[in-house]
Amino acid sequence: MKSIIERLGETPVLLLDGAMGTELFRRGIKTRLPSWSARALMDDPQTVREIHEDYIRAGAEIITTNTFRTTSRSLGKEGLHHRAEELTKLAVNLAKEARNKTGSELVWIAGSIAPLEDCYEPQLTPDSQSAFKEHKEFIHWLAEAGVDLILIETMNTIQEAAAAARAAQTTGLPVLISWTCGADGKILDGTSISKAVLSLESSKPAAFLVNCTPAKNIIPALKKIRDVSKVPFGAYANIGKPEPVFGWEFTNELDAAAYAREVKSWIQEGAKIVGGCCGTSPDHISALKKLLHGW
Repeated sequence: MKSIIERLGETPVLLLDGAMGTELFRRGIKTRLPSWSARALMDDPQTVREIHEDYIRAGAEIITTNTFRTTSRSLGKEGLHHRAEELTKLAVNLAKEARNKTGSELVWIAGSIAPLEDCYEPQLTPDSQSAFKEHKEFIHWLAEAGVDLILIETMNTIQEAAAAARAAQTTGLPVLISWTCGADGKILDGTSISKAVLSLESSKPAAFLVNCTPAKNIIPALKKIRDVSKVPFGAYANIGKPEPVFGWEFTNELDAAAYAREVKSWIQEGAKIVGGCCGTSPDHISALKKLLHGW
């Protein structure tokens, strides 16, 4: 199996999967904050595996582990810090089981790394030393469990993204770094994504991405990345908006076909990896697969 770095040099566009947390919610699984999607690993791991399978069958070439909220810090908020390693490795194993069950040996498994605190509250970001220590512990659980690459996603500060990237480098695995942006092309702490990208280029990521950002706000951020870096780039947008109790409020602003039309414009700007974030489903990924088939 080729590495993702090799494939990025050969393939016009790689297809990432869609949302896990909101898809669990859509299927009737409890996803209350603060544990969010991690609760399903205890309550209904079979549905987690089935969602991975559905994304693979829809055409995803990269599936993302259900580890967005399995850190010791996140689970500690519900008194479950002692189960963090166990649940993190379970999440990886469920993704591996889905890959085996579908017979899709060429699918990569990306270990999801989220901000240690709230994705939309950059002022809560821990100091660099604490962030590095916690991310290193967590990332090594992912590596030990057998992920193929590390996906540092939904980052809202350079400080934490840099700490996570340094921690990920210790594994030797390929790394993707993804930012959440506003309509102005700035990450949520107010820093230009151009500066964020330039600050992290030395960590030699396989790609820079934009995620958990409304589809209409993706293009400005991608153009800023393209203008300052030769590193491959891409995006996976959300559909809907955050909700303080259950985590997400669904909207009907973009069905699968409309989302694919948005993604087509990202590819025209040079995106090399595309997929879906919160609110997207296997139907959205299937629509993207059809789009890419004729690319």
